[in-house]
Amino acid sequence: MAAKLFGTDGVRGVAGDEVTAELALALGSAASTEAPARRPQILIVRDTRESGPMLESALASGVAAAGGDAWIAGVLPTPAASVLVRRHGLDLAAVISASHNPWRDNGIKFFGPDGGKVDDALERGIEARLEAGAPSEATQAGRVRVLEGALGDYLRELQTQFPLELSGRRIVLDCANGATYRAAPAIFERLGAEVSAIGVEPDGRNINEGCGSTKPQALSQRVVETEGELGLAFDGDGDRVIAVDSEGTVRDGDELIALIASHLEEAGELGGGVAVTVMSNYGFHQAMSAAAIEVETTPVGDRHVAQVLSERGWRLGGEQSGHLIWTEFAPTGDGIAAALLATQALGDRRLADAIPMRKLPQMLQNVEVADRAAVEGATALWDSVERENAALEGRGRVLVRPSGTEPLVRVMVEAPEPEECDAVCKRLVEIVERELGA
Repeated sequence: MAAKLFGTDGVRGVAGDEVTAELALALGSAASTEAPARRPQILIVRDTRESGPMLESALASGVAAAGGDAWIAGVLPTPAASVLVRRHGLDLAAVISASHNPWRDNGIKFFGPDGGKVDDALERGIEARLEAGAPSEATQAGRVRVLEGALGDYLRELQTQFPLELSGRRIVLDCANGATYRAAPAIFERLGAEVSAIGVEPDGRNINEGCGSTKPQALSQRVVETEGELGLAFDGDGDRVIAVDSEGTVRDGDELIALIASHLEEAGELGGGVAVTVMSNYGFHQAMSAAAIEVETTPVGDRHVAQVLSERGWRLGGEQSGHLIWTEFAPTGDGIAAALLATQALGDRRLADAIPMRKLPQMLQNVEVADRAAVEGATALWDSVERENAALEGRGRVLVRPSGTEPLVRVMVEAPEPEECDAVCKRLVEIVERELGA
């Protein structure tokens, strides 16, 4: 077994091949053993994938075999685990999901008692135990039990945090045939909205298939057809959301964060600045500068955003993909909470009129290279990046970075006009190919 089991978002791979029942059993046992509590109480949540029940059973068996108690909550959005582990005072939560990946994939990730993703030390402890094949130290087996009313508990937390009056509002939801298929329509209906929903008929294999936040075309079409005021699309595990305005135009995470941040700042409730990743559109930064809102930029990944929010004592952050964190509700991204927060910020306005930023044209190109690590010493490339950024100063930007997992260098350019964006990108891609090309 590889020493590095956990990636940036838990363990993930093809179910039955890379993510097996045996691995889930071992992870459950190791997590139960490594948890600081003598008899750890561990929540288990999953999405709608066909492999979910198999992995759920194996993970729960591992927890119990190592002396812990497994609490089965069934199909719920990933962020519900963050909410419920705190609400019930549990020691850990395990989520079985592969987020926006196809149905064949699955994964397992853990949340701590504070609702945030577990720290690196616990992950290293679990990895080391699996690598060594260390046996469980339990003297008595734990139990596997159903957590009754888990969905209701999650909905009550949402309604308490967001007591909105949405009577008469026509809202269209796309639940990606995933983990939000019950929770998202239920909370919007409780708040009085007239809900039209797609992606709410999971069959184990249609999760994220032609729907959800990564494929919002079906939602755009439904919003226009039904004359909806607002469309909201979640991903398979429910930690992301993007929006569609009444004209069918997709509005990404940058635009939603800009909307929310501007509203909260005007209301005196922002509580500091906003944390976003290096991938956020330059137009977002221009809008926040105009609103005198401080922005801190992090590497790609919600873990980095959450860390900055914790360090700065800020409340709002997220990614262009729609992974938004509002720490007043949870320390991790929650698509439904973000959707409600955006709806609150929108008020009676049309979304198309309320977005306070103009997205700059963006071009992103992946260039295959022989060695992605060699990009650090590519002097001619970095000299060119510096020149292009100087030419775009105040109008756009250039970002060049190696992929974290593939032999690729990613070249991203943002400029006021598509033609300039294209020209700058082509010049930089030529240099990458010449200096580092495979």
